Amino acid sequence: MDLMQKLTILSDSAKYDVACTSSGSNRRGGADGLGSTHISGICHAFSADGRCISLLKVLLTNICSFDCAYCVNRSSNDVPRAAFTPQELAQLTIEFYRRNYIEGLFLSSAVLVDANHTTELMIKALELLRHTHKFRGYIHAKAIPGADPQLIHRLGLLADRLSVNVELPSGESLARLAPDKSRHSIFTPMRQIATTGAQASQDLTRYRHAPTFAPAGQSTQMIVGASGETDRQILKLTQGLYQNYSLRRVFFSAYVPVSADNRLPALDTKPPLLREHRLYQADWLMRYYQFDAEEILTPETPNFDPALDPKCNWAIQHLEQFPMDVNRVSLAQLLRIPGIGPKSARRIVAARRHGALGLEELRRIGVVLKRAQYFIVCKGFNGPKQLRPSLIAASLVDPAVYSLHTQQLSFFAPEPLHQQIAQGADPVKAITAAREEAISCIAQRI
Repeated sequence: MDLMQKLTILSDSAKYDVACTSSGSNRRGGADGLGSTHISGICHAFSADGRCISLLKVLLTNICSFDCAYCVNRSSNDVPRAAFTPQELAQLTIEFYRRNYIEGLFLSSAVLVDANHTTELMIKALELLRHTHKFRGYIHAKAIPGADPQLIHRLGLLADRLSVNVELPSGESLARLAPDKSRHSIFTPMRQIATTGAQASQDLTRYRHAPTFAPAGQSTQMIVGASGETDRQILKLTQGLYQNYSLRRVFFSAYVPVSADNRLPALDTKPPLLREHRLYQADWLMRYYQFDAEEILTPETPNFDPALDPKCNWAIQHLEQFPMDVNRVSLAQLLRIPGIGPKSARRIVAARRHGALGLEELRRIGVVLKRAQYFIVCKGFNGPKQLRPSLIAASLVDPAVYSLHTQQLSFFAPEPLHQQIAQGADPVKAITAAREEAISCIAQRI
């Protein structure tokens, strides 16, 4: 098998791993090496399916000894198999970089023989890049669950970012769908990466030439929809990962049925991309808006409302805290108001020192008044007059989700509306009817 055939197979096998992102680290280039890494991130491009790419995203091999039910590379799946040698992978990366195709490498792998053998091959490839080819660009490497801690340490000294995929949100789901993995084999290297990375950062403050260990930190990925966990369970695990393992990002991947197995759910419609989107929105609330996972979803409502984004849904469920006077409340309270983001909240705090703010000032600051108007008072505006929660919810329905039956984000009207309009129905009446249906369902929940 020639190199191009291997690249075709192994780059296609890597497309389901979404846990790659901008560099987050800083390393200058020089006359003695190739490439550099900038703190603001690597250059980005977009593939035909909309994914952001700027790295050579590839597997070392898709020959796997594990039999995870959800994985296209599972040992029992009949797919073309291939494997790079460390020399082939290093040479391919350098040739792509010299042609300005890529700015770095995202390297993952199936488990060839066992975790230690696979990690040793990955280390050999990265050593060739770093030491032989003097490559100083960004490298993101996947740590293999169950690998020896010493091998994980060596891998972290060569890579900018490491990640260990959680894949499934609970031990029960792992035991059922990925019997070769365990929570211990996943969280042990996570803990090691977090601890070693923190120690390496401290050493750098005391010794200028101390070795760096995964300076861009670590990330992970969870598959959404392959098992029965609620959105609340996924969010609580996400928050725990940020707090206990110092993760930079948790990525969510909507379950795509790439192999047949009776342990997996049967999808009658498209992948649950809307649910993935809502999880990313909630993740943003926890990271930048000072929300707690317990606040966003409760035991009584453990899943997201598909018609409302998580922040609007929270605000409607807590109308007793509104309206808020934007000229008086704290920064933390401003972040709770729909239509106000971190940047506009900081601008409000700075601007109100010089005088009371009205609607026009808030609009210039960047507040989305279409949402915020239901939850604020300000100079010259006393807020809405006795609006019912159902009416507020109707005004905040996500325009991409008029129907609660929609399963996937779309720039166009949901399919039922599209069919009605195509058959000659009045567009305004069709959209109004779908919107009223959404309002009715929301009102019942409230």
